[in-house]
Amino acid sequence: MSKNTESFAFEQSLAELETLVQKMESGDMSLEASLKAFEQGIRLTRDCQKALTDSEQKVQKLLEQNGELTTEPFNAVDGEPSADKEY
Repeated sequence: MSKNTESFAFEQSLAELETLVQKMESGDMSLEASLKAFEQGIRLTRDCQKALTDSEQKVQKLLEQNGELTTEPFNAVDGEPSADKEY
């Protein structure tokens, strides 16, 4: 991926990937068109995976305090960290 992840349009790439999958699953594409779509899908998947990995590393750096990684349990109900912090 030649772009840095800050300018990478993750949501747009993911939507494009979903569209490609739907087209390929329809079975209406020629073999050549399917191969091109598959190649494009692989590129999009790799770019999205790199953006996710880069974001995960940034989050990990933000959570590090004094050389140790701190975590907070995630409360799936309200999307906020739980009151009981684990360090």
